Amino acid sequence: MKSHVRILATGGTIAGISQTPSQSEYCAGQMTIQDMIDAVPDLNRLADISGEQIANVGSQDMSFDILIRLTCRINELMKKEDIHGIVVTHGTDTMEETAFFLNLTVDSPKPVVLTGAMRPANAISADGPLNLFNAVAVAADPNARERGCLVVMNDRIHGAHSLTKTNTTSVETFLSPVNGLVGTVNYGKTAYFRFPFRRHTYLSEFSSRFCHPPHPTLPRVDIIYACIDMPPDLIDLSSAAGAKGIVIAGDGNGNMNQATIKKAAQKAASGFCIVRSSRVPTGTVGRNMEVDDDTLGFIASDELNPAKARILLMLALFKRVPRHQIQQMFYTY
Repeated sequence: MKSHVRILATGGTIAGISQTPSQSEYCAGQMTIQDMIDAVPDLNRLADISGEQIANVGSQDMSFDILIRLTCRINELMKKEDIHGIVVTHGTDTMEETAFFLNLTVDSPKPVVLTGAMRPANAISADGPLNLFNAVAVAADPNARERGCLVVMNDRIHGAHSLTKTNTTSVETFLSPVNGLVGTVNYGKTAYFRFPFRRHTYLSEFSSRFCHPPHPTLPRVDIIYACIDMPPDLIDLSSAAGAKGIVIAGDGNGNMNQATIKKAAQKAASGFCIVRSSRVPTGTVGRNMEVDDDTLGFIASDELNPAKARILLMLALFKRVPRHQIQQMFYTY
């Protein structure tokens, strides 16, 4: 008996169309889910397929409203015995953020697999059809269970915690530089190397917290990019605009200039959450390295880049986790 895989479409380049197959300019989110399914030969050989449209936007326009609707729909579908896995088609610009959000909020051990494309659907050598084929193969595979939210791109299986986009246009844009790949998939044939190291999905304390109407509004968290002579008043401006926490995309190991450290410490002393992450593409941000986090009241992001650190902090603040417990969450997730 074949597995049943539901494909949830949100738009992106995989659903994009260009005026000619040989140009780089295109418009994302033009094809429907049925268009994409029909464009992939032999997809029904892998699993029984059904699909639905959640949104149809470029992923730069992904919102938390869409994300919460998406995770609630996934949780609803995963309760059905005849649904064995979910594929989410998504733009690549914010795919790692959506994957990490789902990794924390989906309440099921069944596979949830994101995929997309770097080239529009009608481009020469479009990568979307094979990515979708491989994503369905992983979602239908019982061996993909309990590995958290996965991303399948360019024959590679990434875990949501580690992957990041590293190139603006290359089909090999997604890498998992800290923890490595979860596995590979080649024309539907899967091979797995490991399970994720961090807590995820049905083991997460955040799962199933968003699916009871009315859907919540997550607290605002801003990212401030560190640079030479960065102005410390950015922290005051962010707080005044309604942010409940700030992630610093710091220099090197989450560093910032002394003026900003002083301003951030003043905010932290009032109970405001300041997370130190890094603008550097790889590596971890260690606690109490060059910055005395214990004294200043800061949180170190560990392995999470600024975008993912923001999501975890938003969920922690939504859950009203005391600040002194949030650091442990960055080691846990």
